[in-house]
Amino acid sequence: MTASYHTCLLIDDNYIDNFVARKLLESSKFATNIVVSQSPAEAVTMLRTGAVKPDVIFLDIRMPLMNGFEFLDEYDKIDIDKSGIKIFLLSSSFDPTDIKKALDNKHITQFIHKPLTYKVLEDLHQ
Repeated sequence: MTASYHTCLLIDDNYIDNFVARKLLESSKFATNIVVSQSPAEAVTMLRTGAVKPDVIFLDIRMPLMNGFEFLDEYDKIDIDKSGIKIFLLSSSFDPTDIKKALDNKHITQFIHKPLTYKVLEDLHQ
């Protein structure tokens, strides 16, 4: 698999989930650069300042201080070109309310249930 994306931003507060997802993204060559943030607020700052310019974002829902939906509210306010950015909500939540809220959000490309797998990444390439 050749890299489909230049920069991937992974936002999840769980260190182990980030570690596993990063290794999977690296070994599958999903993106040339992989940036990991354990804090949605930090990710907002990185996007706002231009420290990271992702093509794709994997975003968890359930995180302390700022959850994935709150991140999306802040993301909506950031003055950057969002046309080329795909956001995949990557969550262990099976709550129908979370899924509906995610799919109704204009920024979400797809809702993906954890864990991230090679198969999921393959499907995203198509």
